[in-house]
Amino acid sequence: MTDIAYVKIHPAIGIARVGNGDTFFYGPETPDEPPHPPGFSKEGTGKIKRQAARFRVYGYDKEGNVVREILDGQGGAGVEWTVHLANRKAAWYKFSLALDIPEAQRLSQDQYERRNNALARDVLTIDPGPRTISGANQSGRSFDTGKINNIPVYLGELRTDDSGRLVVLGGKGSSASFTSPPSPLTTFGNNEGWYDDISDGPVTAKVTIGGTPVEVKPAWVVVAPPNYAPDVKGIVTLHDLLYDLFVQSGDLPAPTTVVFDEHIKPLLQRFNGHQWVNQGFAAEYGWNGPNDFTSPGLLAILGSKKDQYRDLRQRVYYQMRSYDRDGLSPLPWPWLYGDAMAVPAKSPRQYGVLTTTQEAMLAQWVDGNFDDKTKHTVYQSLDAAPVELRPALLDRAALDYCLADAFHPGCEVTWPIRHDTLYAEPFRISHRPDSDPEPDYGQYLLPGRALSANGPLHAQIPGGLTRWMGLPWQTDTASCRSGYELRANIGPRYSPYLPSFWPARVPNHVLKKTDFDIVNQAPNGTVTEDKREEAFVKRAVWLRFLSPDKLTGLKQMVENWSKFGVVETNPYTVDDKFPKAILVESTPDPSLGKVDDRQNLVNIHVREAGHPQLDEARRATVNQHAADEVARTSVFRPEEISAGYLAKVDPFRDTR
Repeated sequence: MTDIAYVKIHPAIGIARVGNGDTFFYGPETPDEPPHPPGFSKEGTGKIKRQAARFRVYGYDKEGNVVREILDGQGGAGVEWTVHLANRKAAWYKFSLALDIPEAQRLSQDQYERRNNALARDVLTIDPGPRTISGANQSGRSFDTGKINNIPVYLGELRTDDSGRLVVLGGKGSSASFTSPPSPLTTFGNNEGWYDDISDGPVTAKVTIGGTPVEVKPAWVVVAPPNYAPDVKGIVTLHDLLYDLFVQSGDLPAPTTVVFDEHIKPLLQRFNGHQWVNQGFAAEYGWNGPNDFTSPGLLAILGSKKDQYRDLRQRVYYQMRSYDRDGLSPLPWPWLYGDAMAVPAKSPRQYGVLTTTQEAMLAQWVDGNFDDKTKHTVYQSLDAAPVELRPALLDRAALDYCLADAFHPGCEVTWPIRHDTLYAEPFRISHRPDSDPEPDYGQYLLPGRALSANGPLHAQIPGGLTRWMGLPWQTDTASCRSGYELRANIGPRYSPYLPSFWPARVPNHVLKKTDFDIVNQAPNGTVTEDKREEAFVKRAVWLRFLSPDKLTGLKQMVENWSKFGVVETNPYTVDDKFPKAILVESTPDPSLGKVDDRQNLVNIHVREAGHPQLDEARRATVNQHAADEVARTSVFRPEEISAGYLAKVDPFRDTR
C-alpha cells in the first residue's frame, strides 16, 4: 500500500433524500444505473423510502492516478468517518431571487432580511454537532440532539455497509411550526416560525495505512427533498452546471472531441424524458412526436456528420435559447423557468438556458466537428467500471440526478453552488475550519455583501448550502408548477403546460397507473386501439390532490407529501406500438380521496390577493372572482383552475 500518496472521499458531493419509510436505498452510484422496478420507491402507498448517500475512500498515487479503493480493516488500512449535519434555514435570510443576477438589485430591503428576525440565531440553528463511526455494519450514530426553539429535531444518522463504507441517512421529512401558537403557512419558501429536517455538512475521515496517517481530501453531503421522478434527468443537471463552471475557470479541460453518442444524444433525449412529467413536453418530444429524439431514423440522421444533414442539425441547435437573441420569448428550448422568473415576465432570465459548454458542443456538432462512430460506454453498476473510473462516476452520478435550473431557489441546492469560491478543487466543497467562525452578516444580506470577499460564498460551515433553500421544503414543492399567468393574459395562446418549474424532480402532469393498464393490454373487444392511444396521451395533474386555494394547498403538502405517487419506469409488454419503457405515476395513497384529474391544471397569479390589508375572507373572494373570470372567458372548467397570490412569481412586488 506504499504507492498511496493521498486519498479522496467520493462522491465529492453526496446526495441523500428525506423519507418517512422504515427502509432506505442507496442513491445513484453511476450515471446510467438501470431503473428500479415499479413500487421500489415507496412502502405501500403512503411512505417514501429514504435515499442514503454512500461514501467511499479511494487511494491516489503521487501523479494523481487512482490506485484502489481503501477499505477499513483490509490491507492494513483503517478508516474512521466523521460527518457534521446542520439545518440553518430558520436562522438564515429570506429568499426572493438569486443574489448573483442583476435583477436582485431591484428587490425591496425587507426581501434581504433575516428570517425570524426577532429571535436569536442560536435558538434557530439545528446543530447536533458531528458524529463519528467506523467498522463494518455499524449503526446508531443519530443526529438527534439538535433543537430549534428548544424543540428536538432529528436530522438523520450514520451507518456503515458490510465493507465499512459510510452511509448517511437524512431526516424523515418532518416540518412543523416551532412557535406557540403555531405560525400559519403563508408563502412558498419564507415561512416564519417553521422548520424542516433538510440538512447538509462536511464528510471527513481519518485514514491510516499500515498505521501511518494519510492525507484525506474530504467531501460534503446534502440532504434534499424526495425525488418524485427518479428516472428523469433534468435538461441541465447539477453536474452539467458544475462541469461548465470548472471548464470556464480553467480547472477542467473541455472535451477534446465531441462524441455524438456521449455528448449530444443524451442531452437531446432528456427533452424526451420530460414527456413523462409535463404534458407540453409530451406533445413536442413524446413518442412519435415532431421531435422524438429516441426515433432510430431521426437519430441516424442527427448522428451523422455528413454535410447534407447540417441544416437539420442547425435547426435543432437554433431552437436552443439565447438570452441576447430571444429576449422574453417563451418559445425557444428548454421550456423551463429561470432564475428571474416573474409574472408577468420582466427579464430574459425568466427562462433557463443550456450551459456554455453544452452550447459549445452543440456548435461543433452543427459544424460536423464531432465523432459519429464511437459508442459511449455505459456502466450500469459501479463494479462493472474499471477502478480508475469509479471516483468520477460516483461524483457525476450523485449530481446527474440533481437540478441546476431554476435557482428560484431550487430543488437540492441553489445559486451559491455555481461560484467557484466555494470549492477547494473541482466538485469538492471547501470546509470552513472551526477556528474561523463565520461572521455575523447583519439584519440584511444585500447582493454586494453576499458576493464580497468576506461574504458567505467561500469555505462552508455545516448547513451552509441548504440554508438558502425554501422553508419548509414542502411549500416550495407545492409551488413547483407550470403555466403561471395573470388572468388577463389567458387567451387562445395560453398553455397551462409550459413553461415549467423542475418537472424532472416535481412532476407537473403524469400518466396514471389506471391509464397505463389500458395501454399495456393487447387490443380486444373491450380495449380498442383507439382507447389504448387515448390512454397513452392522457395525463393527470400530479398536484391534483391539493386544494385550488393556494394557502390551503401549502398546508396539505406538509401533511401529505409522502402520499403522492412517484413516477417510475414500467415495462411495456404488448408490442412495438409504444415505448418499451413507460414512466407511470405509482398509485397515490387512497386517503387523498378522488379528485378531478385536471384539478390545479391552470395556475393564476392574482396580484390583488397579495395586498397585506386583505383579511382571509376578502382574499378568498378576490381569488374566486379571478377563477370565475378565467372560466368564463376561456376553455377551462372551474375545477381546473387554481387562483391566488404567489410570492414565488412576484419578486418585484409591482402592486405593493
